[in-house]
Amino acid sequence: MSDDLFDIKVGNLSLKNPIALAPMGGITDSRFANEFAKDAGLVILGGYNLDAATKQAAAEIVKRGREEFISDEPLELIENELKAINTDSIVAINVRSSTLEPLIEAAKIARNANAIIEIDAHCRQPEMTKIDVGEALLHDLPKLQDIIRKVKATGVILSVKVRANVIDNVKMAKAIEDAGADILHVDAMKIGSGADMETIRKIRDATRLLLIGNNSITDFDIAKEMFTRGADIVSVGRGVMEDPLLITLLVKEVTLLQKEMGWYNAPKHVCRGEGDLRGLAFCCLPVKPCPVHSNIKKIGISAKEFADIKMEFAKGTLLEYGDSTCFGSLVWCCKISKMCPLRDGVLETIGLTDAEYMKLKKELADYILDHPKVIGK
Repeated sequence: MSDDLFDIKVGNLSLKNPIALAPMGGITDSRFANEFAKDAGLVILGGYNLDAATKQAAAEIVKRGREEFISDEPLELIENELKAINTDSIVAINVRSSTLEPLIEAAKIARNANAIIEIDAHCRQPEMTKIDVGEALLHDLPKLQDIIRKVKATGVILSVKVRANVIDNVKMAKAIEDAGADILHVDAMKIGSGADMETIRKIRDATRLLLIGNNSITDFDIAKEMFTRGADIVSVGRGVMEDPLLITLLVKEVTLLQKEMGWYNAPKHVCRGEGDLRGLAFCCLPVKPCPVHSNIKKIGISAKEFADIKMEFAKGTLLEYGDSTCFGSLVWCCKISKMCPLRDGVLETIGLTDAEYMKLKKELADYILDHPKVIGK
């Protein structure tokens, strides 16, 4: 399978697919990854406890029956674990420390190994939060931002794993992006059970960071739902322990979807109230009252500016065609999964496949959201 099929890039790295192994303390080491996640595009090892305080906290956690990684030489352990991965997956290391220097050293190790470092702002175990590690960092965003900036200064590709719905999700996402992170890994936890898909959508609208969605991914239907809400990657943890073939199955399904559709994480239509802002690529010309107006308002442009931006993109592309469609151009047409004889007739006439059409729509979505008129607002 080509690494270019999905076109998922971060820094100088290219992921072969959008399925990741999530970190689980005391569980996701190189042995686990090699055995159960050989097909994953990304494997996240850890979390590793780097300083005396986090190692002591981990020891207390182990005493009450939970698993943790504890090592007298955690940096050496990380180096060895990175070398022990025998798949072609991109590797990240999830780390915790109550002091900055071990994070800097771990980042240098990751950078030199062409790997990613992931700061744990997720762990909610009281032994960790009472030493201001894990989820506690979300309650002190300036401190988290300072850590991100200093770790990122090493030149490493940096991810931050967070737990949703602890603080304001949008404020959190913007703070992490502003500090210079490359990836936001969100455990979309909600009270009760299952993943909070609406939270993924809102975070997707708040940031242009590479977004990893996590929580309750046990089959492809759930993964696909998270993709349609804006996740670039989905990560699985406990589900792999229940079904050792889960990652392989998810990779197979998402690969088939990408080959057939061309945009594996294409959003829902915004007029349904479930699509994120990328769904503006599927919107009609804004000539009547509909949700397109409230969504373009979020990005600070007028209906005319929106129309101009879409027509700018269409010029010189196959989306420019479509005189027989509702608004005279494929640029205004909907998602390929929605039945439309007018659109499909044009696609057949000009020889544009469903996947090629959707790839152009993805480029259009990026063009809208990265347009200077949008960014400058």
